[in-house]
Amino acid sequence: MNEQPTVFKRIVTGHDADGKAIVIPNLPPMAMQLVGGPGGPTFFEVWHTAETPALITAQPGAPNEDSLVLAPPGKGTRIRVIEFPPEGDEIRKLTGADAQAKFKFMGNESASTSQDGAPHPLMHRTQTVDYGIVLEGEITMVLDRGETTLQAGDVVIQNGTNHAWANRSGKICRMAFVLIDGRFSPELLPEKK
Repeated sequence: MNEQPTVFKRIVTGHDADGKAIVIPNLPPMAMQLVGGPGGPTFFEVWHTAETPALITAQPGAPNEDSLVLAPPGKGTRIRVIEFPPEGDEIRKLTGADAQAKFKFMGNESASTSQDGAPHPLMHRTQTVDYGIVLEGEITMVLDRGETTLQAGDVVIQNGTNHAWANRSGKICRMAFVLIDGRFSPELLPEKK
């Protein structure tokens, strides 16, 4: 069962009419979404930009999205915080179809690479460069060949690799992710079926 998510502040800066830096008041709260029901991670959507270089406006408004979206906007960025509960049987026993359904819920069914014999049922791959920072707890990053455990303060740079996250610690793990839209070089393009 998921613990109550820890609340944190989102502070957005902008500019007043004189061009002086200010905190933007009264922005709607960030979106929070439990993915996959009990035992699944909680996503906190903090912010995203629609392009790079990002358009900087005097009075930025909260980005508008109706639902959880896994990837950043094309040529854009996204920052999110995810709380991973301890992994239980409900995750370990997922089928490939179950995993695809979870990624479909996040708007990217094709990210799922789950198949028989995969190192983890939630293996996935996106055309992004992701910076992941462990804020609290520990988590295991599972790759096609091997895995490594990250602890609070560790940073991972995920370069469009096939991976999954497994929380085997028995406690919540909280991570911040900055996702940057990317494209695969020709040798890394998925094989056409």
